[in-house]
Amino acid sequence: MPRITTKDGTEIFYKDWGSGQPIVFHHGWPLSADDWDTQMLYFLSRGYRVIAHDRRGHGRSTQTDIGNEMDTYAADVAELTAHLELKDAIHIGHSTGGGEVARYVARHGKGRVAKAVLVGAVPPIMVKSEKNPGGLPLEVFDGFRAALAANRAQFYRDVPSGPFYGFNRPGAKVYPGVVDNWWRQGMIGGAKAHYDCIKAFSETDFTDDLKAIDVPVLIMHGDDDQIVPIADSALLSAKLVKHGTLKIYKGFPHGMLTTHADVLNPDLLAFIKS
Repeated sequence: MPRITTKDGTEIFYKDWGSGQPIVFHHGWPLSADDWDTQMLYFLSRGYRVIAHDRRGHGRSTQTDIGNEMDTYAADVAELTAHLELKDAIHIGHSTGGGEVARYVARHGKGRVAKAVLVGAVPPIMVKSEKNPGGLPLEVFDGFRAALAANRAQFYRDVPSGPFYGFNRPGAKVYPGVVDNWWRQGMIGGAKAHYDCIKAFSETDFTDDLKAIDVPVLIMHGDDDQIVPIADSALLSAKLVKHGTLKIYKGFPHGMLTTHADVLNPDLLAFIKS
């Protein structure tokens, strides 16, 4: 399996299929590159080179107890893109991966990145504070940490079977295989890295990163996102980027790339081609 070893000795697993203009996919917490399989197959069949990595501590990468924060995540991506000699790349990030994209593009992407996409993404910042009164209280994320530490296996059933895909909504069609696949991806990652990553995705402030990005950015968000509420994320991010396009999906959940891939994939393609 293809891997690179970063400067601190962490092994990062990645998939690299096809040729053509590269599209790099950045997964959400606590998942892996496998969460992008539908998109990778879609764009591979349309002549693109598709790349997805397992963030450190996630999936098949090293189960790190250090470096589980956004600066290091972005630096890992920089090492991967340099190793693969990527130029004119499109970077697409979902949820936590959207934060990773924002920091990577702002700090390391000059001359390498053509466009960026943030899908159900955590920027500008999730946690509530005096500067961010619309955010979620810290107690919400403390609850995530407590549930993970107490019974990670059950927590990783409860999230996808409930709010992540909107399966808790009245009349929702539930796909047990999707829930099982979320659980599978989560459980092969490292508990310590996942625990640390909760702080990374909830407390990192991406405001300056968003302001620094000078390539076109597509911001996609479902207005029924129960994990990353739209009012304090996409609606604010769209005002901070220089060249942003905001696309809101009525009634779509956080995991809409899976539940509504038939809608989102063509929209992604249209943006990439534009």
